[in-house]
Amino acid sequence: MRYHVIFNPKSGTSLSLGLTSEALTQAFADTSLQADVDGGDDDLSIKLDRALASKADIIISAGGDGTATAIAERLVGTNKCLAVLPLGTANLLARDLAVPLALETAIGSLAQMRPLEIDVGEVNGRVFLHKVVVGVVPSIAAARERVRGESAWKLLGFARYFVRRLHHARRTAVSITSRDTDDRIERIHAIAVANNAYDQGWGKVFCRSCLNAGSLTLYVLRRLTFGDAVRLGMKMVAGTWQDDAAITIETVRSVTLNSKRGRISVMIDGEVGILETPLKFRIRPKALRVLAPVAENPTVDDKEATNEDRSSLGPALRAS
Repeated sequence: MRYHVIFNPKSGTSLSLGLTSEALTQAFADTSLQADVDGGDDDLSIKLDRALASKADIIISAGGDGTATAIAERLVGTNKCLAVLPLGTANLLARDLAVPLALETAIGSLAQMRPLEIDVGEVNGRVFLHKVVVGVVPSIAAARERVRGESAWKLLGFARYFVRRLHHARRTAVSITSRDTDDRIERIHAIAVANNAYDQGWGKVFCRSCLNAGSLTLYVLRRLTFGDAVRLGMKMVAGTWQDDAAITIETVRSVTLNSKRGRISVMIDGEVGILETPLKFRIRPKALRVLAPVAENPTVDDKEATNEDRSSLGPALRAS
């Protein structure tokens, strides 16, 4: 089995570890796995072209959730399979898939992982694996990104900005249109559209145990003050946040969000950008193949990792 690794040396864990392409190549060699590590300075789109042109069956995202999403967007509809090495800050997809968070352990377990089919979300033609957020959150996320790895003074400055931003945030009128829920206009501070649903339970913060239910989940926050943020954070740890009065939760297969603004800030799997309105969301059931340690992962049972699933991943997977 050959692996092609797209390495993002600027991801959170990569920077903290001082990880290099050479060190990552050696880590694969130490486990007797054949891998081509692409960690150069080329644009990600160029790296993806090389990955798709390669003979590798497995394309590995060695970076954060944003890197994994960018790779997944190109892999949907192909015979190649995505694998994740958790080198980001949050590593939400890796956690959902029960991929080991320690780098050496994650690499060592690749040979025992099996292909699973998971859902892919889409907004205005762009793929997302975890969630899309609109409202006050993208601006806060952009400010946090600017102080990543900076001094304690700058982090303190971000904390002050965070409090002020929530205090002065204005609610935005957003229309919500879907075949699966009532059409309406909401005045909101934030809306998150998640690929499937978040779990609720002690310590389950933005965790999903099911990635292939074929649905989107709409989380509407009509109010998000600093006090609300603190309360919700505590409730997330305690596992009771979905019962909070500030949140409305609905399950849909598709939904359209619109506002008077022609363009709107969004956060897609941790990456901040601008999209034109209306925002048209849909779910693409089981559109992406990923590797995961199935025996430890409740996302999909063993029935979904059949020999038929393996057959399109090349002779090596069939032999495994």
